[in-house]
Amino acid sequence: MKTSPITKRKGAKAAIGRVVLVGCTFLAGCATESAVLGSGTNTVASDQARMTRSGFLSDYARLRPTPWGEGIECWRDPSLDARSYNKVLISRILVSLKVKTADQTFDPKDIKTLTDYFHQDLVKALQPQMPVVDQAGPGVVVLRVALTDLVPTTVTDSVAGTLIPYAFVVEAGSGTATGRPAGSTPYMGETGMEMQFRDGASGRILGECRDTEIGRKYAVDVNAGAVGAAQTWANGYLSSFQAWTYAKDAFDKWSMLVAQRMALLRGVQP
Repeated sequence: MKTSPITKRKGAKAAIGRVVLVGCTFLAGCATESAVLGSGTNTVASDQARMTRSGFLSDYARLRPTPWGEGIECWRDPSLDARSYNKVLISRILVSLKVKTADQTFDPKDIKTLTDYFHQDLVKALQPQMPVVDQAGPGVVVLRVALTDLVPTTVTDSVAGTLIPYAFVVEAGSGTATGRPAGSTPYMGETGMEMQFRDGASGRILGECRDTEIGRKYAVDVNAGAVGAAQTWANGYLSSFQAWTYAKDAFDKWSMLVAQRMALLRGVQP
């Protein structure tokens, strides 16, 4: 009886996953799969060459790289007193995508799943330090977000590359060789966003940011110790076999960074 290509791909993916998990457990002494995988926020990296300019923000020329955002570009009103804001309203996340190729299409269900995930991520990250409300007003900072670039990982290419002996040696270095983040490959997913902060009473723009994150199949975190490095590598590798995992990793990263930055500016615990 012949085995279908889909069944073969599923079998290959499962085998790859088992090898990665076993290998990382051996290297790092991890006892469970969740311990091996970690948070996933290190499996994506900012790519300034792919920053978007969709028209969602008011002035792109004033955006600058930040020392805290790991590649994120931002601007903040010099007169901002973040301590005067004690509530946040997270507006409905918008999607402003440009079709790059003739065959690039998106399933509406995928878009809704991704925007819902990002919205919930922001709520979960911000709620411990300030109430998330559904109406603008005094003391409310309005957070507006637009997804400006969404490219899913080409899973079939990732599986095919993995099955070629020693292909990882070439792939692991292809990111820097082609001007992409280290550890990335040409078929990795990418996610772009533009973010704006407004005063809930006056509508005044308080700050703006943008970023584009690229998935890293061969993600390395040399400063995280043996366990952290193994977690990052395993998570990046396994994420390359799912279309939208890198997008969710980017959402996790942005939500965490926004919450940490707002807490610092407001002088509260993140």
